[in-house]
Amino acid sequence: MKQLGYEIVESIAIAIEQVYEHRMRSLLTALGVMIGIIAVTLMGSAIRGIDVGFTSNLSILGMNTFYLEKWPWKDVGDNWIQYRNRPPIPASYSEKLNNSILSTENSSLIIAVPMVKNRRKISKDDRNIQGVEIIGTNADYPLVDNAEIELGRFLSEVEVLRGRNVVVLGHEVAASLFPEDLEESIGAYVNIQDIKYKVTGVYKKQGSVLGIGNFDKNVLMPLPSMRKFFVSKRYHSATIKIQKKEEASFEDATDEITGAVRLIRGLKPGQKDNFSINQSTAVAEEIAPVKRGIAIAGFGITGLALFVGAIGIMNITFVSVQERTKEIGTRRAIGARKRAILIQFLMEANMICLIGGIIGVFISFLIKLVLQRFIPEFPLIMSGQLILVAMLVSVLTGIGSGIAPAWKASRLDPAEALRHE
Repeated sequence: MKQLGYEIVESIAIAIEQVYEHRMRSLLTALGVMIGIIAVTLMGSAIRGIDVGFTSNLSILGMNTFYLEKWPWKDVGDNWIQYRNRPPIPASYSEKLNNSILSTENSSLIIAVPMVKNRRKISKDDRNIQGVEIIGTNADYPLVDNAEIELGRFLSEVEVLRGRNVVVLGHEVAASLFPEDLEESIGAYVNIQDIKYKVTGVYKKQGSVLGIGNFDKNVLMPLPSMRKFFVSKRYHSATIKIQKKEEASFEDATDEITGAVRLIRGLKPGQKDNFSINQSTAVAEEIAPVKRGIAIAGFGITGLALFVGAIGIMNITFVSVQERTKEIGTRRAIGARKRAILIQFLMEANMICLIGGIIGVFISFLIKLVLQRFIPEFPLIMSGQLILVAMLVSVLTGIGSGIAPAWKASRLDPAEALRHE
């Protein structure tokens, strides 16, 4: 074992000497591994960033929140007409569901809150924003929402009951209308389609869900005021946001909502549900195949880059064995074991791969900093574990590419090697 230690130390010293002596050749040889490691680290950082961002996005929707709606959160394909013909979900369902929750012993649910949506232009003096999502709701909305108020307060019970013209602004809306000082928004008036609304509060920045549904571009107002000015009196469909108890299972909560809504709808046993109960897990299920596809494609490309790099290192190591055949013969003649020769050339291949790996990780880190500087929303998270994986991949690449030439070198006949010219 002690002899093996000496052989490894000696092989490392020889590898460093050889790499330094042929530094330009070694650097060019390491280029393929370098590109592969850059691809590995950036792809791993992107996948990790997507996972973290995706989890964060889902938390905006609410992990314990259900959405009673007309349409499901999935690709309905050719069945879209079936969903289009469903009857709307009236906002009044929230009251009926709350009555059902109160009358159900050990209910899995806490509360149901209505949301009626529309898009309108909002303005303040000479500033305006198009396509802002206006949401009509009631004073219980904070009970089913994870967002926090940054300035001011939410809508009061009295304001909702009397349908007063008051609003709570999303962070992006407030920042666009009051760019100089966000605090000036509280108590100020904004115009929504030429109707004045007083601002009572501003939300903290939330972001969007998977690049869609920007929650910072929302405006919330009392539902009666929404109905009075912005909703068709003939037809509209609401979203009922329902919060389940923390300890309740999703299956029990879904069954309770389904039973209550079927009773409200007057559906008979055997009739299909004509409504959808959506939750964030449905989005996760829809996006999971996409994430897997990205990971497979990404690591397939990085694997190809590493394979090309490994072939280059193998080729150069074979060349090195050929150039140093007489040296190998001399070492074998004075007592060097086959194992020592094998370890020596494996160490040289690994040294080149490690140099490529270290430079690749460093370049990846620089690329990450540049992307975060100019594209801050681009998800890249480079962890210590990922760097260790990149180094491990470098070592494995070195072993894989160096084993064949190292084996050939260790099996050379000393007499034949000494006669080599």
